[in-house]
Amino acid sequence: MNDSYITSSELLAKRDAKCIPHLEQYAPVWIIDEKLFLEEAAVQFNVMFFHPTHGWVNRRYRYDGFNDTLYHKGQTLLDEEEALELSLKEPYIRPVAAADIPNSYGG
Repeated sequence: MNDSYITSSELLAKRDAKCIPHLEQYAPVWIIDEKLFLEEAAVQFNVMFFHPTHGWVNRRYRYDGFNDTLYHKGQTLLDEEEALELSLKEPYIRPVAAADIPNSYGG
């Protein structure tokens, strides 16, 4: 497998190309944890955002760079205090000028 020699920056760029179009509907979005598995060409990461139905969530994803696939691995709810603390750092995805929250994906 040639992708076993992928660099961390290449893997993160592939992850971003796959996940940003999905996550930008929830912007602003913060990455709150990230683990790279270069030997597997994979990244596991948690993001935090305000979901229109569930409130503040911590959602885990795994990006498989070999198959270019993003897997949803579950989510937990965050309380307001925890979300406020985590939101003090720079967001991974900034809000767009015009959000379409009523038509965002409900999952």
